[in-house]
Amino acid sequence: MASMSSALTRFSGLSSKTTLSPDFDHSSRRTFLPPNRVGLKISSSSSSAAPDSEPDLSVTVNGLKMPNPFVIGSGPPGTNYTVMKRAFDEGWGGVIAKTVSLDASKVINVTPRYARLKTGSNGSAKTDVIGWQNIELISDRPLETMLKEFKQLKQEYPDRILIASIMEEYSKTGWEELIDRVEQTGVDALEINFSCPHGMPERRMGAAVGQDCALLEEVCGWINAKATVPVWAKMTPNITDITEPARVSLKSGCEGIAAINTIMSVMGIDLKTLHPEPCVEGYSTPGGYSYKAVRPIALAKVMNIAQMMKSEFGGKDYSLSGIGGVETGYDAAEFILLGSNTVQVCTGVMVHGYGHVKTLCAELQDFMKQHNFSTIEDFRGHSLQYFTTHTDLVRRQKEAIEQRKAERKGLKSDKDWTGDGFVKETESMVSN
Repeated sequence: MASMSSALTRFSGLSSKTTLSPDFDHSSRRTFLPPNRVGLKISSSSSSAAPDSEPDLSVTVNGLKMPNPFVIGSGPPGTNYTVMKRAFDEGWGGVIAKTVSLDASKVINVTPRYARLKTGSNGSAKTDVIGWQNIELISDRPLETMLKEFKQLKQEYPDRILIASIMEEYSKTGWEELIDRVEQTGVDALEINFSCPHGMPERRMGAAVGQDCALLEEVCGWINAKATVPVWAKMTPNITDITEPARVSLKSGCEGIAAINTIMSVMGIDLKTLHPEPCVEGYSTPGGYSYKAVRPIALAKVMNIAQMMKSEFGGKDYSLSGIGGVETGYDAAEFILLGSNTVQVCTGVMVHGYGHVKTLCAELQDFMKQHNFSTIEDFRGHSLQYFTTHTDLVRRQKEAIEQRKAERKGLKSDKDWTGDGFVKETESMVSN
């Protein structure tokens, strides 16, 4: 796949030397991007690596160069300067900060706000955690504080990818102000939270927008008319057909799709107290479900989006960031095989820590070695070709059975005769 510099030559006035350097002036990005900002090449490094070298995990997505496809997902692991710095130091490919809005004073969290689903019977103590629920809201820290920390991180790590997750009320001026203030910090891209399943739906925020395609189209229009850096729209799985909001987001100017956010859920009822979990003063509220148990659902949603993007937007360099239950590098390989350019991890960091990225990278490289893949692009989207309709499965199986019967009928050569099966072999070639 072409390099970033060669991709940029498609736009007039750019030389082959044009690149997005660490000190790139974000305010000038709009001067060479087309109206919808799409056109920056999505690729991995060349496949010309030596046979005995380690597989190359680096990727370039919407012009953002990352050492590996593993990105900290928006949430507690990206909630302040200290933890985001730790993520960069440990080697994560990119960090998406916890979602911010203009007025953090309206964000009031409760404790406890997490609950875990474990294998085994209700109330079992020593069992594996397979699911995680949260009723946590977006960042409750003042916007100005978060902006100062974004700026500090970009000053200290100019070559690392920092993405701001943003969410705002139904207000064009509000969205425009938020985008302007966030972009001034030097962040590399924006992820728009159209998908938080709980908290503040009455303010037409989060999933309240992502579940209403007409509202989504309007808000995406505001955002993409203002933004000068790549924009990813984060999708909610709490919808009948996730390709509909994904399609609207791309048509409205977004460069990428991130999917999925958490699944609306009730984690369970404590059979001793008869109260729901997580329990706050005896009460609870439905929240977002994540971690290992959601991965099959996330894979299906990512597959649906990837197929739609391939069939309807195949000629353009849109990106897809897969999210949902990634705990191992092998899990990540599944998302990439279904078309993901990057893979986000949030709950997995909360369970295993920031150093887990080293294990993720090692496991992904191990998978790549098993199949002789040199780069991420060598296998991205490979498994999409094997999905079809149930009707087509029936047809394929019928044809395969008929083919196998045809091959079993009779002997192909005199050398195939056997003494023990002589009578049956004779019968196999009788027509009546």
